Amino acid sequence: MDFQLNLDAETVEQAYPREPNCVDPTTTVREVLALMKEKKAGSILVCDSRQEGRLVGVFTERDALRLMAAGFPGAASNGHGESAGLEAPIEQVMTPHPTTLAKSDSVAKAITMMSAGGYRRLPVTDDSGKVVGTVEAAGILHYLAEHFPKAVYTLPPAPHHASQTREGA
Repeated sequence: MDFQLNLDAETVEQAYPREPNCVDPTTTVREVLALMKEKKAGSILVCDSRQEGRLVGVFTERDALRLMAAGFPGAASNGHGESAGLEAPIEQVMTPHPTTLAKSDSVAKAITMMSAGGYRRLPVTDDSGKVVGTVEAAGILHYLAEHFPKAVYTLPPAPHHASQTREGA
């Protein structure tokens, strides 16, 4: 019961959010891919400086894979009829209007949204809509391990192991 109360009461700020990696919408796909490699990041947030740094989109590993599957780096299409080579601005290939969490949202809400949407990362915004961090699945797992160390750290390497041979006589 205590665990359920913690999930509903504690905010995503306790789930180890990472510093956001933001770029301007005019940044090229090449620059974003280089930044993802440099930061070892699975996503880059696209924040518009003309709109006080508000989040306008996200570019993820999945978006990069979609581009490659569509023939990237030549003339991939983002589904809107626009060409998307390496020098194209990221706003042409990003996912617009991403799902976000408010920094006051609970860990339970983050888990629910990530599970329902199939997200591994969600941007966290403050009251004005400015990005303050990114909650990742790894941060949630770290949070859970912190709350249940005995349950997590005493699990066998393969908890659902089934014997391949018959036991007994």
